[in-house]
Order: sequence, then structure tokens, then C-alpha cells
Amino acid sequence: MMFKRNVMAVSTAALTIGLAQPSSAEVAFDGPSTGPAGADSKSVVVVAGDLKNGGILGVTKGIEEAAAAIGWEIRVLDGAGSIQGRTAAIGQAVALKADGVIINGFDAVEQQAALEGVVNANIPMVSWHSGPHIGCDAPGGIFVNVSTDAMAVSEVAAKWAIEDGADKVGAVIFTDSTYQIAIDKADRIKETIEAMGGTVLEYVDTPIADTSARMGPLTTSLLQKYGSEWTHALAINDLYFDFMGPALASVGIKSDKGPQAGSAGDGSEAAFQRIRSDSYQAVTVAEPLNLQGWQLIDELNRAIQGEACSGYVTTPALVTQEGLEKLGESNQFDPDSPYRETYASIWDK
Repeated sequence: MMFKRNVMAVSTAALTIGLAQPSSAEVAFDGPSTGPAGADSKSVVVVAGDLKNGGILGVTKGIEEAAAAIGWEIRVLDGAGSIQGRTAAIGQAVALKADGVIINGFDAVEQQAALEGVVNANIPMVSWHSGPHIGCDAPGGIFVNVSTDAMAVSEVAAKWAIEDGADKVGAVIFTDSTYQIAIDKADRIKETIEAMGGTVLEYVDTPIADTSARMGPLTTSLLQKYGSEWTHALAINDLYFDFMGPALASVGIKSDKGPQAGSAGDGSEAAFQRIRSDSYQAVTVAEPLNLQGWQLIDELNRAIQGEACSGYVTTPALVTQEGLEKLGESNQFDPDSPYRETYASIWDK
């Protein structure tokens, strides 16, 4: 069965669709234009949930780029996809007497006890994707949780599937109940698919950290169970599709013949490459990862200096093969706006 590729008609008010803007047409930066000057010589620890995750890695690169601009030292500690690893990394951040901590890509509730150590040490803390609360005054002593609107992202991914498959959508949704935000995103995908007349064949709970071992056997099992009824695979993160494609290829299913894959986050380089080459992923709803890294440094600078958080929430984009053709060789969603110059100007750098 062939699947149509014209998905540019999917629309939602909050999102840029298809990355269709010309690369030469710079758009205005929609974030803050004022704030405190950059604090001098700060040492910041980034606690990364798992650097194998393309979203976490992309944000980390943005943090490092922004830190160089503001003149701060960054140390990255990799939790390596395990609860114990993240706990140990948080403890190390406290022991290092960091001037600030960035929680990057894991649920704060999971690490509540460890994060209390950061709060008790009076270390300002910001986060990326630490829970369902987006923006200022996140729970657990977090100054701000940087993210796009996760529910809007989920709706766009689900609407893409309906637009792509019309009334014949049979979806399998992949999520990870380790993270409350992942459950919420998957639930919204399911609700949207069903509300628009599609069918959710199965809701698969499998840890993101174990995708390399689990996705191959899971894909084979789901193919045996549903056959051609399985038309779309939807996941809360691109990482699931790093390992689904090889399993489909191993049983002789070509990219345009099997279930079409769409991710509700985060827009990894690997996902862009798959979409560009029509290789077992059709779309991703990407976040501006590099920009969010700069935002995290700006928000941490505000926290360190006792200022209010900016309240800025970034906008994601539905990334399609057609949209990527307009981007040349770029494999990331990096808005064509002067956010770097704006933040540097705020910091007086």
C-alpha cells in the first residue's frame, strides 16, 4: 500500500508548518528583548538524561554555544539513560558547588530527593523537558522548565497521521511511562487520533533508554499481530525510530510500504536524515533545540541574579521531506531569526 506524502495542509495556530520559510528571509525573534546583563565567570553543570537521545544532545550543544557567548564554564554530566546515573550526576553537581544546574531531559519527579540537595545548596536550577509544567516556577525548585507546548506537538503528529492515511489509519503509539510528560503526550496522540476517526491498534509502553534492544523485536511482533492494518507508527521521541527501520528492512518491507513513522518530538539529526532520504520516517515535530539551549542560559542568568523568568515558550515545526528540500543540507530545525544576537545583546556581550 502506498501512502500519500502531501502533508503540508496540516495546520494548527501555534506551529510553523513544513519549514517552508526561505532560508534567506530572516524572521523576527519572538523571545525576550530585555533582561539582566550576563553575570561574570559562572560555572554551570548540565545533567543530561542520556546523551544518546538526539533532543538532549541538541540542547546540550546549544547550551555550550550560549555559554561561550556569555563567558561561562560548562561541565556536562551524562546520566547515560539510567535513574542511578542521573542521581549520581546530580550529586556530583552539588559536590562541585556549581553556580547553576541545568536539568536536561528527564522527569524531575523521578529525581525529587536528589534535586532537594540542589535546592538546599541554594543552587539556581533550570530545566529542559523536566515535566508537564511548562515555563516559570516549575515544581521541585526549578526556576523554569523550557519546552514547546507538548500537547500541541502531540496533536500535530496525530493530525498528520490522519491527513496522511485518511480514514484508514491504524496507529501504534510508543511511549515511556518513566516520564509523566511522555504519558501525557501519548494520551493526547491517542485522543486526537480517535476523535478524528482513526484507530489506535496498540499503546506500547517501552523505555526510551532500551530502544536499541527492544524496538527490533517489538516491530517484528507488531507486524505479525497487525499486518497491513498497522499503517502509522507514532512516538513521543525520534529515538524509537532509530531502530524500527532496520527491523522493517530485515523482513523486506520498504519504507513506503510499511507503517509510516511520525514523531511528536524532538527533531534529532538522525530523524532529519531519515526524513530527507525517505528512510522509514516521514515526519517529526521538531523543537528549536539550539535556541532552547540559549534560552536555558538566559533563564539561568535571570535566576542567578534574582530576576523573574522571561515567560518565553518556543514554537515547534512539522518537518516534512518537502520542507527539508528547502533547507539545503541542514539537519536541524534552527529558526532563521537573530536569537543569538538578541541574547548576546541582552547579556551585553
